Amino acid sequence: MLRHARIGSLDLETGGHLPDVSLAYEAWGTLNEDATNAVLVAHALTGSTHVARGSSEEDGWWDALVGPGKTVDTDRFFVVAVNMLGGCYGSTGPSSLDVQGRPWGSRFPFVTIRDSVRAEARLADLLGIQAWHTVLGGSLGGARALEWAVTEPGRVNRCAVIACTAASSAEQIAFGQAQLDAIRLDPDFNGGDYYNGRAPVAGLGLARRIAHITYRSEAELEYRFGRQPQAQEEPLGSVLPGARGRYAVESYLDHQGRKLAGRFDANSYLLLTEALMSHDVARGRGTVRQALADVDAEFFIAAVDSDRLYLPQQSSDLAAALPRTTDVHMISAPIGHDGFLTDVEQIGVPLRERFFGEP
Repeated sequence: MLRHARIGSLDLETGGHLPDVSLAYEAWGTLNEDATNAVLVAHALTGSTHVARGSSEEDGWWDALVGPGKTVDTDRFFVVAVNMLGGCYGSTGPSSLDVQGRPWGSRFPFVTIRDSVRAEARLADLLGIQAWHTVLGGSLGGARALEWAVTEPGRVNRCAVIACTAASSAEQIAFGQAQLDAIRLDPDFNGGDYYNGRAPVAGLGLARRIAHITYRSEAELEYRFGRQPQAQEEPLGSVLPGARGRYAVESYLDHQGRKLAGRFDANSYLLLTEALMSHDVARGRGTVRQALADVDAEFFIAAVDSDRLYLPQQSSDLAAALPRTTDVHMISAPIGHDGFLTDVEQIGVPLRERFFGEP
């Protein structure tokens, strides 16, 4: 069940201010008396708080990992998932109403990963959690987990960073920028103030197409689609380019674009993408090694061997910068970056052994 917590006003890293912040979250299990069994799970860019099915009718996006008797056993642990500040699944974001009752829209301030951690730390205070047993996440969630361990070093005992890096690279920023422009160039975007009109679904759908190519591997796309035409369509079937039929892979990307545009707010997509572009654990802290030098948490680092967005070498570089010797667990999955979601069972056993085994 989605819950909401008001955490008060919040001054943001780049100078913005939010007068009244609410964070949406879901929780499973029971917090023990000394509050030592709390686990924070951070979602990816367009993910939600619904990590596990729980008592609902809807599957969670990490059901294979979180639930009764699973690696993150909700019979033993109190598991919390928070919709990131600026998101569109219940937390204060661009579609929220300001104190005058108007959608924030274009006036919503820039949010960084560090801002999200500071907001989530206030929620932890409200829940009576002084320190997390574990903070874990993949992709954007991995960036949040890492930043938690550095920004709040005394409040994270264990940290799992999956399919993510110490900082967004130039190429990752470049892919993000193309997605931002796809949305902003949509005529319906209206500078971000579209809530009383048509939403920029075409631009958001195009942004998702660009992103989804980076989430999947070339080998997976070739295996599934190759050069096959979409059923009952002919890619060479018209003298005019705009009237031709589609290849099967084009139809697949169209489907992915429509799905996201039907469930996600374009301004939140922009905001969270720019937050991820800003991700740099060493910003203002010296080198990555210096930024991590005083981190007390035990780390679990994992990468997907076919990931072409967050390269496995970048995970190795992060692990090498940690103060304790830390190996990189490799998820073997031909699918690409999304392997941290589709093949999550490959991290279940090592996570159980390292972090979640019986005391």
